[in-house]
Amino acid sequence: MWADLEPVGRDRRTGGYRRFAWTAEDAELRAWFTDQARRRGLDVTGDRAGNLWAWWGDPDAAADAGRPGVVLGSHLDSVPDGGAFDGPLGVLSAFAALDRLRSDGWTPDRPVAVACFADEEGARFGVACAGSRVLTGALHPDRARGLTDADGTTWAQAAAAHGVDVAALGRDEQALRRVGVFVELHVEQGRHLADLDDAPVGVAGAIWPHGRWRFDLPGRADHAGTTRLADRDDPMLRLAAAVTTARAAAERHAALATVARVRVEPNGVNAIPSAVTAWLDARGPDADAVRRVVADVASAAGAGPVEESWTPPTTFPVRLRDELAAVVGRTHGDGRPAPVLATGAGHDAGILAAAGVPAAMLFVRNPTGVSHSPAEHAEPQDCRAGVQALAAVLRHLAGDSHLVGDSHAAGQRGRPDDGGAR
Repeated sequence: MWADLEPVGRDRRTGGYRRFAWTAEDAELRAWFTDQARRRGLDVTGDRAGNLWAWWGDPDAAADAGRPGVVLGSHLDSVPDGGAFDGPLGVLSAFAALDRLRSDGWTPDRPVAVACFADEEGARFGVACAGSRVLTGALHPDRARGLTDADGTTWAQAAAAHGVDVAALGRDEQALRRVGVFVELHVEQGRHLADLDDAPVGVAGAIWPHGRWRFDLPGRADHAGTTRLADRDDPMLRLAAAVTTARAAAERHAALATVARVRVEPNGVNAIPSAVTAWLDARGPDADAVRRVVADVASAAGAGPVEESWTPPTTFPVRLRDELAAVVGRTHGDGRPAPVLATGAGHDAGILAAAGVPAAMLFVRNPTGVSHSPAEHAEPQDCRAGVQALAAVLRHLAGDSHLVGDSHAAGQRGRPDDGGAR
C-alpha cells in the first residue's frame, strides 16, 4: 500500500507532497482508497460532506440496535511540500490493522469502518478539517461552498467536479449515528515520543486551542525608485511589524504563532505594494493566551484580524484515553500504559470529539520531530508497532466494549460552535 501511494503528488526535487483537496492527485488518492476497501469486501459510502467510509457490517442496523460501529482512519491530503506520513499513515494503518485481525480469523461484534476525511489540511481553501467540520455542523455549508482558492475556484465548484453533491452539503446525522467511537492513528508532529526511552506509540490526551486569522493591510502603489520615503504608504512595514510581534507575543504569552502565508499586490520588484494580505496561525495550551497573541499582532499591524477558523481546546474522553493507553501498553512488552501527550496540531478526531463523538488518537514516533515538511519521518518498525497497537485497540473496542457509543446516542450529540465558519 505504501509503495502505491508514495509517488502520488510527490515533488521529485524536494521529496515533499502536494496533495490538495479536490485536485487530480486527490482524485487518485480517493480512487486508491475505494479500491483498497473493495478488495477487502468493504462497502464504500460517501456522506454529505464528501468524506469516504468503508464499512464491514451493516452500520444502520447496528445503530438502530444501539450498537454503533468502530471507525479507524485519517486523511490523505497534504500541506504544500508536506511529508509522506501526515494523514496517509493513519489510513494505511487502519487497513493493515484490519488485515492483521482478519488473518487471525477475528470477527467483530459490531460494524467496523475505515474513514478517509476530505480536505483535512485546508491547504487549498484555507479552513482545516473542512470535511469533518461540515459533517458535524461546525462549518456552515454556505461558508464551505463559498471558500475560494488562489485561482478563485470555489470549494463547491471543485468538490462538485469530483462527484460531491454540494447542494446536499451539511451536517450528516445518518453518518454520525453510525459511529460509536473513532480512533485516528497519526505520526507524531513533535519530539515527545522521540525523547522517551522506548515508546514507539503514544495516546493523545488533548489538542490545544488554535486558529487562523487573516490581516488585510492596505497601502498605496508607487514607484520604488522615485518615491521619497516620507511620501510612501508601504504595507510591507506593517507586515514586518506583524511578523516580529507574532514571535515576541508568542514568547510572552507562552504560545505559538506563525505568519507563514503572505499575498503581495502587485508583487513587483520595483513597485511599492498596494496591499498585503497575511495569515496568522496561533496556538497554545491556553485559549486566552492565544487570543492575547492575536490582539498584540493586530495592534502592531494596525488592522483588525478576520478570524477564518477557531478550534477551542479539545480533551479526549478520559476513560477512553486511559483504557486505550493500557491496551497499547500491553502490546509493547512491559505492560506499562502508553504515554499520554497533548498536541498543538488539529485533527479530524478533535472535531468529532468536540461534536460529542467518542474519539481517541494514537501517535507513532517521529525521530526527527519535524512535520509538514519532507523531513517528516517514521521508522518501519515503529509503523508496524502502530499497526499492532491499532489492531489491539480495534479488537478491544469492537468486542463488547462499554466505551463504544452507549452514552453517546445520536440524539444526545450536540452541535459544536461554528468554529470553522468564522
